[in-house]
Amino acid sequence: MVMKPRLDQRQTQSLVMTPQLQQAIKLLQMTNLELSAFVEKEIQQNPILERDEGEIVDVEVPDQEDFDDDVGINAEPLSSIKLEGTGTTEVSQDQTLDVDYDNLYNNSSETNGLTQNENISVGASDRPQNQLHGNDIPNIEETLTKSITLREHLLEQLSIEFSDVSDRLIGVFLIHMLDDAGYLRDGIHDIASTLNCQEHEVSIVLEKLRKFDPPGVFAVDLANCLALQLMDLNRLDPAMQIFLDNLELLAHCNFEELKAICKVDSEDLEEMINEIKSLDPKPGQKFANEILHTIQPDVMMRPSQSGGWIIELNPETLPRVLVNNTYAVYLNNQNMSKKDKSYIVDQAQSANWLVKALNQRANTILKVATEIVRCQDSFFKKGVTHLKPLVLRTVADAIEMHESTVSRVTSNKYIATPRGIFEMKYFFTTAISATAGGEAHSSEAVRHKIKELIDSETAGKVFSDDKLVITLKKEGIEIARRTVAKYREAMGIGSSIQRRQDFKTHQK
Repeated sequence: MVMKPRLDQRQTQSLVMTPQLQQAIKLLQMTNLELSAFVEKEIQQNPILERDEGEIVDVEVPDQEDFDDDVGINAEPLSSIKLEGTGTTEVSQDQTLDVDYDNLYNNSSETNGLTQNENISVGASDRPQNQLHGNDIPNIEETLTKSITLREHLLEQLSIEFSDVSDRLIGVFLIHMLDDAGYLRDGIHDIASTLNCQEHEVSIVLEKLRKFDPPGVFAVDLANCLALQLMDLNRLDPAMQIFLDNLELLAHCNFEELKAICKVDSEDLEEMINEIKSLDPKPGQKFANEILHTIQPDVMMRPSQSGGWIIELNPETLPRVLVNNTYAVYLNNQNMSKKDKSYIVDQAQSANWLVKALNQRANTILKVATEIVRCQDSFFKKGVTHLKPLVLRTVADAIEMHESTVSRVTSNKYIATPRGIFEMKYFFTTAISATAGGEAHSSEAVRHKIKELIDSETAGKVFSDDKLVITLKKEGIEIARRTVAKYREAMGIGSSIQRRQDFKTHQK
C-alpha cells in the first residue's frame, strides 16, 4: 500500500447551527429584562428598526371538558394569533366582554385646573421663592431622602481609622465582600490569595473592622456575630461563650443540657437567652440594600365567561419592533457608495430577521403556556393538591416541538394566574404512583399533603415518617419512607422527635 496524500470528494448531511439560529435560541431563553435590553440596543444600532405600539391579542383557552385530543399546534386559538402589530385582529363580542377597561392607560394631558407658579429669585440668594406666600421653598433635590448603605457607612469609618494605603486597600476589599446581612463568608486564606498579601495582614485589618459600627459586622457565622455584639457591650463571659458555641441545643430547646454545659441554673440561663434575643442576628440589614424588583410575568391568564381561560402575553414585558420599509427604500434610492448600500441592505435583513424572531418567540411562549394551562386546569380551579404530574416531553409532543425548546421557554418565564405568579417550571413535577393502579400524583401535591398532615399535629399525635407513609397510602398515594423524609427536610420541617420536643417546650 502506497502512502501518499490525495484529495477525496465526499457528500454528507449534517445539522449546522447558523448564527441566526444560535441568536434565535438565545432570544428564546432570555428573560424579559434581558430581551428588552437586547432590543433597545438593536434599535439604537439599526436605523431601519422602530418601536411598534400595536395591541396584544388575547387567546381564549376553553374549559377542560371542551378540550379535544387534537388540541396542539394547529388548534384554532393558536392558529389565529397575529403578533405583527401592523394589522387588526377581529375579536368576537364574547371576547370583548372579557376586556378589563380599568387597566387601560389614559394618556390624558389634563391638569385638573392646576397651574405652575413662577419662581422668583430675590437678592443674592439662589433659592426660589413662592410668588403667592413669600415663603422659602426648597429645591426638589433638598426634599429627597437618601438611605445610606452598609458599605457607605463602613467606608466612612475606614477613611478615619486607617492611614496606611495597603491597609485601606485590604479594608475596602473586605467591605465589598460582605453580604447584605453583614457577614464575611470568604476565608482569610482565600482573601489573602486574591490580594496577593500575607494572611496576618488581612487578620490585623479584619480585627479592626470588627470593631466598626454596627457591632457584629464581618462575622463568619451567627455565633461569631452575637459574640462580637456581646464584646461591644462587655458582656462576653466564659459561660456566655460556651452558650454561643452550643446554639444548636437552644434551637432544639434542650435547656437541661445547656445548663449542664454552661454550669448555670435556670434563672441564669433564662437571662442569657433574653440577652441573646436582644441582639441583632443580621446587623447589616438595617441599612439600605439594593432595590428588589418585583417579578414581571411574561404571560397573563384570567377566567373566561365561557368557563375556560383567556391567555395573553404581557404587553409590559413584550418588546415589539417594526421594520421601517419606507425609510429603507428612501435610503436605498439615495446616491450612495456601494459600501453604504451594502450596509443598508444588511441592516434591513437584520431588522426583518429580528422582527420574525421576536414574533416566533412570542408565539412559542404562548403555545407552551396554553398547553400548560390545558394540562393543569384542575390546579387553577381546585388548588395545589390537584396539580398533575407533567414532564417536558408531554408539552413538547402536544405542540410538536423539541423538549429543549420547551425547557428554554419555561426557564425564567413567569405566568400570572388567579392563584398567584408562578414560574412555568413550577408546573413540571415528577409523578408519585398511586395505589390500586389509580391516577398518579404530582410530587408537589404530595409535598403539600405532607405539610398539611404535619400542620394538623397535636401534642398527643405526632406523625413519624412511617406513620405518614401509612396515612398517605390510605389516601391512594404510594410513597417510600425515605421520600417522605426527603420532602420533609426540603421544607425545613424537623423529625418527629424534634416536633414532639417542641410541643413539650411550648406547653411549659
